[in-house]
Amino acid sequence: MLRRPDGLPSWFEPLLSRVAGSRTEDFTPLRAPAHGGRSSAVLVLLGESEPAAGTPGGPDLLVLQRAATMRNHAGQPAFPGGGTDPEDADAVATALREANEEVGLDPSSAEALALLPELYIPVSSFVVTPVLAWWRRPHPVSPLQAAEVAHVARLPISELVDPGNRIRVRHPSGWVSPAFQVRGMLVWGFTAGVISRVLDMGGWTQPWEPGPLVELPEASAPVPATRGGAPDEVLP
Repeated sequence: MLRRPDGLPSWFEPLLSRVAGSRTEDFTPLRAPAHGGRSSAVLVLLGESEPAAGTPGGPDLLVLQRAATMRNHAGQPAFPGGGTDPEDADAVATALREANEEVGLDPSSAEALALLPELYIPVSSFVVTPVLAWWRRPHPVSPLQAAEVAHVARLPISELVDPGNRIRVRHPSGWVSPAFQVRGMLVWGFTAGVISRVLDMGGWTQPWEPGPLVELPEASAPVPATRGGAPDEVLP
């Protein structure tokens, strides 16, 4: 757990307390290999929108959509982030640098609060450290690397927890996972799994039925290494 800054919104406290004791198995049954796997980090950035016409404001989460032409994770919604560079001091530095390069995030506007457990993504051999952060001073962001990022959105927590926006998706391999349909985006896979756990730990999750099962097209993702059937199972 990193330093708790002054002025942190009260809605952040339950999440921080629960994240402090979280383990890898709280997110996924997959374990990183003892050797190999590329170190990486993603930014799980929570901000707070001001009330506007037709919207109540409140906490939200920054998510981007990968370009459809990418070799890995093409077209998938994701957290800002990527592989660790030699000059990166730690996971926080990696996550903030990648967010700056991908969407123009000002690193000084965000404050890292906690590191989630390392998570392994077999299809890309990444060992990912999610960095939970508070967007202290939100500002406009947009795709800066057209070859990698197609779209950026701030997804309200109120919409992510809405039972009407929660579904399941089935990969052609038979793998089933939780997903979200929010503001024209289908969020699934690794990102949806982490979001689902964060919502649980923040005390935001509302009861929801398994709901519709959406079939993913063949081209939407590589075959995952592990299959699951439970609607809340988190499998990259």
